[in-house]
Amino acid sequence: MSGHRSVEIIVWGRVQGVGYRAWTKGVAEARGLSGTVRNRHDGSVEAVLAGPEEAVAAVIEACRQGPPGARVQDLAVRDRDAEPQPAPMRGVQILPTA
Repeated sequence: MSGHRSVEIIVWGRVQGVGYRAWTKGVAEARGLSGTVRNRHDGSVEAVLAGPEEAVAAVIEACRQGPPGARVQDLAVRDRDAEPQPAPMRGVQILPTA
């Protein structure tokens, strides 16, 4: 049986202005994940995603490539399981730039 995993993913490179947030939302929702994705002022994209471990791992790997037009230079993942979790939400929300 699959466990639950919650992660924060930060992606650097050419990831703004290429549809990366909408692509991430689609990829994550297709695998049943919930969470948020947004651009950051430093030019990176931040995704906070939760769901079954295997689905989270698949999305992390997909994020290493990104959508057509993106050029991922680096990706960092931090597990958030030890942190208090907000009430469960459905789907992935695109948030304003932070």
